[in-house]
Amino acid sequence: MSNIFIIDLIYTKPLTEIDKLVVEHRAYLDKFYASKHLIFSGRKNPPTGGVIVGMFADREEAESFVAGDPFKIQNLAEYKITEFNPVKYNAQVKEILGF
Repeated sequence: MSNIFIIDLIYTKPLTEIDKLVVEHRAYLDKFYASKHLIFSGRKNPPTGGVIVGMFADREEAESFVAGDPFKIQNLAEYKITEFNPVKYNAQVKEILGF
């Protein structure tokens, strides 16, 4: 079973620079949605960064995912990775989480 990771992005550059790479960033995320690693993602409100929730085998795999993100490669964001073990959840997500 995969572990759940919350990845908190904090933009380190102005939104004008972030927005130049949004399409590339989302295309990168799409690969991980297709492989069923990602559960959801989105920009924070106010837009100071983003949040990605995914399932990875271990922290090393989560860190590898972050390392390939165009925002990371271009030093546009800092990342905080937190492993999360859900003990309660809505029954509708049971199949997604594999419980």
